[in-house]
Amino acid sequence: MKDTLKMVTIGGGSSYTPELVDGLIKRAKTLPIRELWLVDIEEGLEKLEIVSNLARRMVKKAGLDLKIHHTLDRRHALKDADFVTTQIRVGQLAAREKDEMIPLSHGLLGQETNGAGGMFKGFRTIPVILDIARDIMDVCPDAWLINFSNPAGMVTEALIRHSDIKRTIGLCNVPIGMERMAAKYFDAKPEDITMLFAGLNHMVYGLDVRLGGEKVLDELLSRMTESQKQVVANVSQVEYDPVFLKQLNAVPCPYHNYFYKSGKMLEKGIKEYETGESRAQIVLKLEKELFESYKDENLDIKPPQLEKRGGAFYSEAACRLIESIYTDRHDIQPVVVKNNGAIYGIEDDASVEVSCVITKNGPIPLNIGRLPAAINGLVMQMKAFESLCVEAAVEGSYEKAVFALSINPLTHSDTVARKVVDDLMEAHKEYLGQFN
Repeated sequence: MKDTLKMVTIGGGSSYTPELVDGLIKRAKTLPIRELWLVDIEEGLEKLEIVSNLARRMVKKAGLDLKIHHTLDRRHALKDADFVTTQIRVGQLAAREKDEMIPLSHGLLGQETNGAGGMFKGFRTIPVILDIARDIMDVCPDAWLINFSNPAGMVTEALIRHSDIKRTIGLCNVPIGMERMAAKYFDAKPEDITMLFAGLNHMVYGLDVRLGGEKVLDELLSRMTESQKQVVANVSQVEYDPVFLKQLNAVPCPYHNYFYKSGKMLEKGIKEYETGESRAQIVLKLEKELFESYKDENLDIKPPQLEKRGGAFYSEAACRLIESIYTDRHDIQPVVVKNNGAIYGIEDDASVEVSCVITKNGPIPLNIGRLPAAINGLVMQMKAFESLCVEAAVEGSYEKAVFALSINPLTHSDTVARKVVDDLMEAHKEYLGQFN
């Protein structure tokens, strides 16, 4: 076990970075990160400098021996890295708004990780992530690549199938948010709740829930129909019918709202389209407020309003995972990994989000077996969509892009799918060189 560790965060100018730094500070005694390199691109330099200075003030307040560096030179930063995290948004929030609004103009749900929006976010992100993976293999081949960039399922599958990197894990804050939501229903501490997760990123289910070792899934589902508690800030809450939840017999994640409550979510999206008040616009306003607060030289903690951004528990999920790999803890955490037979019916080298034993050699997925019938069909359909999107992104295949969107359950017509793909291809053409 190494005495000191070096960590590199690509997309270091993100508003999420103070979350990560806060997590490192809290785990300073068990996770000896001594260097944190924050990397970004030229367009993000101003934000990178603002976030880096805040990170330095946070570390100074904590009295830690942790050096914060920032740079635009990715390969230089990667030298001798032990852990690399990626949190990039290709095209920034302007691209997100197009992902949301263009599908809505055709009567389809627009969202940054589901449907057409998620597909095109993947098309923009996958080539960049694969390029980062090549740099890692050249400069620090033994480093762990932990990806937080959405759509995490597609990105992780692209790394598994189309890069030489072996140490790669996808990560999301939704499962840890679901655990904490469950804890609130029982007025319990988060550490007293354990949940067995299985499915795909942003389509993961809690198949079993325990409080202090006692099974409480039925009771939790009952309480969920009586009151609603927020899991993540960026997805609207909806109420589920008690009969539906009882028959589902699993805890849905917030993103299931787009599938099980598609009519209501589409109605809300159309209103946003008509008023021009997309989630991207809300986030843009939040980002401006956050970065203004980050500039304050007296600020030396993670600001509370960061939780409104949608990244709550990011630091807990990311730092918990890194700490468990470093300490070979063998605890169980939900991550996005190569299936390797964990879920029956999904190809071994496809990505799934599933509870895993975390070791120094990486996550070992629990053997879930066949998913319950009520869940299996939707998961398999979305897996086919994800895998086709990855193929389209890597091959630059317009035909596979249209077909992928056509089979997505949020799409009501193959003709509409082609129109939406055409419009989004045109809107994002500067980031989609592989399709030329």
